[in-house]
Amino acid sequence: MFSFIKKYAASINGIEMYPKIGLVIFGIVFLLMIWYAIGTSKEYIAELAQLPIDDDKQ
Repeated sequence: MFSFIKKYAASINGIEMYPKIGLVIFGIVFLLMIWYAIGTSKEYIAELAQLPIDDDKQ
């Protein structure tokens, strides 16, 4: 199956840029998620952790 895809992908001009674009997009999203996780306050994280348990907040 992969050889079938590889055979036709090799004939497409400019296809070598798509893995690079995918890597850049993944890297940006990954860095943004790390920045969000580090920058979020501990109180907010504790509040989110209690949401599934807390029946009073609806």
